[in-house]
Amino acid sequence: LGELTLAFASCQSWADGHYPAYADMAAHAPDVVFHLGDYIYEKPIPVDGGRRKTAATPVSAHRECATLDDYRDRYALYKLDPQLQAAHRASPFITIFDDHEVDNNWAGGIPQDTKAPEWNDTPERFLARRANAFRAYYENMPLRRSSIPSGPDMRIFRRLSWGRLANFHMLDTRQYRDDQACDDGWDSNCAEANDPSRTITGGDQERWLLKGFRDSEARWDILGQQVFFATRDGKEATDDHNVSMDSWDGYAGSRDRVTAAWQDAGVRNPVVLTGDVHKHWAADIKADFTDPDSEVIGTELVTTSITSGGDGDGAWSDPIMAWNPHLRFSGNQRGYVRTLVTKDSLRADFRSLDRVTTRGSAIRTQATFEVADRERGLHRVR
Repeated sequence: LGELTLAFASCQSWADGHYPAYADMAAHAPDVVFHLGDYIYEKPIPVDGGRRKTAATPVSAHRECATLDDYRDRYALYKLDPQLQAAHRASPFITIFDDHEVDNNWAGGIPQDTKAPEWNDTPERFLARRANAFRAYYENMPLRRSSIPSGPDMRIFRRLSWGRLANFHMLDTRQYRDDQACDDGWDSNCAEANDPSRTITGGDQERWLLKGFRDSEARWDILGQQVFFATRDGKEATDDHNVSMDSWDGYAGSRDRVTAAWQDAGVRNPVVLTGDVHKHWAADIKADFTDPDSEVIGTELVTTSITSGGDGDGAWSDPIMAWNPHLRFSGNQRGYVRTLVTKDSLRADFRSLDRVTTRGSAIRTQATFEVADRERGLHRVR
């Protein structure tokens, strides 16, 4: 079955810093790099260049992207970075978009804000903006012909195989989702979030995914996707379940159907790779997150951002881990996750940078976890 070296990354706001994570990635030259979304940010870049302090940027950089030229300019700016270029030269990229390639926290045909900018104030105008964003995305990303956009529609969910070692199910959790429940954000005891009819993938993609599980003969079935999969209860009070409506917690029925399908299909080793949240996380996925003694049925590995959020804090650990025992690790610096997949195990190194405000920052492995073949649950190695 051989082995596979894999890196995965997300969230590379140009204005928030340099890309030393990509320099480290290029030096290791993994077999493949997964970029899990927010390759660009649509938001305006400060005139002084933000944390990069690079003022020589195009005029379009200082306004929010809406036109096709705006999005094209933004990709051109990001791709001028020499460390990002080095990573692309060293390894093939497999990419999926999240929200900032279009508009923050968009859901299906619904933008984040329908009140302010003129390009979001009607469904028709937002879809025209989405068409511009998708066209620029396709022009700049290594995608199959099957992903050529048709106006505001673009298929990016797809499956790739690494022999019989691994299947990669690359998901789209933006284009087909229902609107976020309870006015988005974090909310407590939101009944709408638990409505089993709600979906984060849409029906067609869900059926495609579940069929992929049933047909799989791979040692590892790996989901590459955008937003947090395991539950994160933000409040200690046992009667106040406070979760993010933009994550799978806001679409609990979708998550239940995916995890049930793992069990029904006898998926040998299910692993979810995630971006979006600008922090490193490692999590056991439970059959029932409300029961601490519930069976572990899968693994989630979450990469921090490449730059988004700035330097961060190397001493930080999220206090919610105390009442979310399935959350095994958290880290608040920038970086990426380096992974080795073999027939016997999956090993993940959480690479963390001292800072992104300088181009040549030191990087270290902050934690290493391993998942053994057929043994559900994370084992911390270091």
